[in-house]
Amino acid sequence: MKIAIAQLNPTIGDLVGNSAQILVAAEQCFEQKVSLLITSELSLCGYPPRDLLLHDDFIKEMAISLEKLAQALPKELAVLVGTVEANPQSEITGGKPLFNSAALLQNGKIQQVFHKRLLPTYDVFDEDRYFEEGDRSNIFILNLSSGQDLRIGVTICEDIWNDYKFWGKRLYTSDPVTDLAQQSVDLLVNLSASPYAVGKPKLRESMLSHSVIAHNLPVIYTNQVGANDDLIFDGNSLGLNRQGQVIARCLGFKCDLLILEYDLVRKDLIPQSSEDSVAKEENYDQLAEIWNALVLGVQDYGKKCGFKKVVLGLSGGIDSALVAAIATEALGNTNVLGVLMPSPYSSDHSISDALELAKNLEISTEIIPIAPMMSAFDCALAKIFTGLEDDVTEENLQSRIRGNLLMAIANKFGHLLLSTGNKSEMSVGYCTLYGDMNGGLAVISDVLKTRVYALCEWLNRDREIIPKNILTKSPSAELKPNQIDQDSLPEYEILDDILEKLISDRLSISQIIQTGHDPQVVKRIVQLVNRAEFKRRQAPPGLKISDRAFGSGWRMPIASKRTSLESSS
Repeated sequence: MKIAIAQLNPTIGDLVGNSAQILVAAEQCFEQKVSLLITSELSLCGYPPRDLLLHDDFIKEMAISLEKLAQALPKELAVLVGTVEANPQSEITGGKPLFNSAALLQNGKIQQVFHKRLLPTYDVFDEDRYFEEGDRSNIFILNLSSGQDLRIGVTICEDIWNDYKFWGKRLYTSDPVTDLAQQSVDLLVNLSASPYAVGKPKLRESMLSHSVIAHNLPVIYTNQVGANDDLIFDGNSLGLNRQGQVIARCLGFKCDLLILEYDLVRKDLIPQSSEDSVAKEENYDQLAEIWNALVLGVQDYGKKCGFKKVVLGLSGGIDSALVAAIATEALGNTNVLGVLMPSPYSSDHSISDALELAKNLEISTEIIPIAPMMSAFDCALAKIFTGLEDDVTEENLQSRIRGNLLMAIANKFGHLLLSTGNKSEMSVGYCTLYGDMNGGLAVISDVLKTRVYALCEWLNRDREIIPKNILTKSPSAELKPNQIDQDSLPEYEILDDILEKLISDRLSISQIIQTGHDPQVVKRIVQLVNRAEFKRRQAPPGLKISDRAFGSGWRMPIASKRTSLESSS
């Protein structure tokens, strides 16, 4: 028998459009005599719907859409659709009003509904805010035309992530996979919306393989693809046989429809042919993975928010160069505008490097010198600033002038403004509020500076896209004569290592010092990170590619005498 994975890219709240995607996949499956089609978690409404779930009319519309979809699907085909179901007992029991569910649709009806049992409430997840836990194992019997039956266990995303032996700890008291294995199911399926982080696809695959071998139970894992706000979903759906081997794998970062073969005699997933149905292990390229994630993030953010064109400032530096390259790949060179805004402190190479980059990418440019505006501000502030030396105030004014110009262009032409700050800068506040932080999307705000360089080197692997001088010159904001970043910051290799240990590894100050870093440097960096919280709170949404990003999963206080980052000295 054939079972299919529909790796789809839903738009949050687009019940009509998402239903149409599912229907198209189902019709293709029907033509190929597929018995069961599996979609991803909340495939009907898109994940994560967040506070849309607090609106009763949205929940009612979803129920109506599910009924309509059931009636429109090919009758013989069984389809698992991720959806939300109201909890009729919530007012009596005091429980949450909704369930995160999977609905089994067949023969024009909703045959069964299964509820997610483990609700993640950490990092970017906040499911306990909306959902009630399911209280039983989810099993259905798939009746086949051959007269045979297949017992299928249904799990939803987090349900499959509580393998104590794999993680060495438990986040929840129950383990839905173990419960299903003890009830003699023939196959386990998982409807997932697992956000991307660097290396997570391989980690996910290792976890699934471990679980399959432990329970001697084949698994079909269906993951959402696409980007919704700050979250990127990589897809990489797959099927594993009882030996924990990957039988087939969907494309990463793209929509896909994958048909798997289940052998009813062996009760296992098998390759469809003797040639190459078994997915081969590709050479893992972390930088390619990050690139694909960022491109998808920009592409979907623009599309789903209604933007066709983007604008960004081109400084001649490496950060804006990388963002321009990502935007060009995501939206096409005719939809990217680079704006050069030289000041009296801008070097000649900043302009020439930016123009060379634009030529390589074949994007349009505009040049707007900001010296007249700088003079106007100096004049306007001369009286109140009498007797005071120039300092960071005047530097920030340059950045804010540029930010205003970019916002004016974005407003006038309806473009999306992309901000170009990296994670290293965002961490320590080496950025200007209402200046270079302006924008609708912070493309590389979760990419450390050293990784920015690595991505640009990777991008140049076949031909020069990022001009060599951009890669080799000392990074500088060019807000005063002969300025370089290292006037204010440690070398980026040192800074990024401290930030990685502090933010991602959550080490204390003393633990970071013990790894060999200068105590005074560590303490200063931690102080800068804490002080910059108010800036990050006002930044545009940034694409998440790490386990710990400054986005929906980052909940640090602004006004606090002692933050968790300073919990140990």
